[in-house]
Amino acid sequence: MISLSSQFPILVALAPLMAAPFCALFRGNTLPWALTTIISAFSFYVSLSLLFSVTTSGPISYELGGWAPPWGIEYVVDPLSGFMLVLISGISTGVLLFARESITKEVPAHQLGLFFAAYLLSLTGMLGICITGDAFNIFVFLEIMSLSSYALIAMGERTDRRALTAAFQYLILGTVGATFYLIGVGLIYMMTGTLNIADIATRFPEIEGTRPILAAVGFIVIGIGIKLALFPLHVWLPNSYTYAPNIVTAFFAGTATKVSVYLLIRFIFTVFGPDYSFAGLGLTDILMPLAILAFLSMSAVAIYQTNLKRLLAYSSVAQLGYMVLGIALASESGLTASVVHIFNHAIVKTGLFLSVGCMFYVIGSTYLKDLHGIGRRMPVTTFGFALGGLGLIGVPLTPGFISKWYLVVAVLEKGSYFGYALVAALMVSSLLAVIYIWRVVEVAYFRPPPEGTETKEAPLSLIIPTWIFILGSFYFGIETSFNVGFAKAVSSFLMGGA
Repeated sequence: MISLSSQFPILVALAPLMAAPFCALFRGNTLPWALTTIISAFSFYVSLSLLFSVTTSGPISYELGGWAPPWGIEYVVDPLSGFMLVLISGISTGVLLFARESITKEVPAHQLGLFFAAYLLSLTGMLGICITGDAFNIFVFLEIMSLSSYALIAMGERTDRRALTAAFQYLILGTVGATFYLIGVGLIYMMTGTLNIADIATRFPEIEGTRPILAAVGFIVIGIGIKLALFPLHVWLPNSYTYAPNIVTAFFAGTATKVSVYLLIRFIFTVFGPDYSFAGLGLTDILMPLAILAFLSMSAVAIYQTNLKRLLAYSSVAQLGYMVLGIALASESGLTASVVHIFNHAIVKTGLFLSVGCMFYVIGSTYLKDLHGIGRRMPVTTFGFALGGLGLIGVPLTPGFISKWYLVVAVLEKGSYFGYALVAALMVSSLLAVIYIWRVVEVAYFRPPPEGTETKEAPLSLIIPTWIFILGSFYFGIETSFNVGFAKAVSSFLMGGA
């Protein structure tokens, strides 16, 4: 008899995919929200089970349809994919706890079934990208994630019509990125005759110097760069985060770009191999300058924003620069720092966007000019935002400090003057983060609230999930055995020739 647990690798992505059509048929708010939350929680449970199995028994391979790889599609759970599955499904479940009341203010009641259906499809795409061991199957899940994401962002048009243009801009650039990725995969298939990632990695040394492979690497890296909003390919992200419904922004900030960083890590370290990627192609010379420009310039741009969601959006582009810098260092410690920051930034930024969602629920705006005195009007929410801001800055006892510590250690391993200059650049970016977070604190606590306003907090159903992420960020900033422990295991696994 086949046990249910043996089917977990397929169920983690299949469950939300199968539930999505039912959500589309439901009317009202409660049924589609309840089904979506239950399915997301189930995927979270399955992801935890898979990660535990990988930790105790090693990587898991699941053959779809009984076809052995490389002929059939293979789902693979290794330390990296298991880690990402837990992160994505966990953030999704936490955000959905926030969604029941908040979404009714932003999406018309008759669209809620379609909204949660699109949410489940987006979740399916993200989970599928992380678990599949097939390069073309990644493209399929990438499109499932992207098409549903365009719809979710566009549903913010009830509060701001610019959500439609933001979704269209993302659609155009997202399509270009996906097309570039597909062209790269096609060139690899032409040279290897296989789409199985492990099989490609085995055959890659025989063909790595050929022109089609050079072109394939270029197409794939640029395509993924667009999807992860790598500077200067980030132009779709600020508008998308600003005008999407608040729970969509919180969900995407913690997951969507992180999935693309996962893809970049997977192809560089598993398919192309670190030796060819960095010694042969010199990807460090391309990725490192872009990463430095990202965390310096985007932190500076964030200072001048007048919309709190847009400020945090530019901050996200800057934080992605830290993740890419860790990859570009081409070392085990650099990769550890990158994976640590994927997790830490996801927790912190989700909490921050949920705090902004609470403010929007009560105030009806996320513009700084409308948030004067918000610290006195919504003290619990604003204090949570301030604590989350400490995580972006990198204050000790926060996960941001842990990320930057490991990044600085990885940089100093270089031992050159350039390494010291890079540490100085990281310190400057942290000071810029102090400035843009202080702008919010100054507006919240040192500007008088409008006359006649009263102290009014968001409902507990919004406050509790927000504080789960805020307090969770401090937990992972103090007790680092999970985030740092798994990051080290991932980097050791990938650098060991996986």
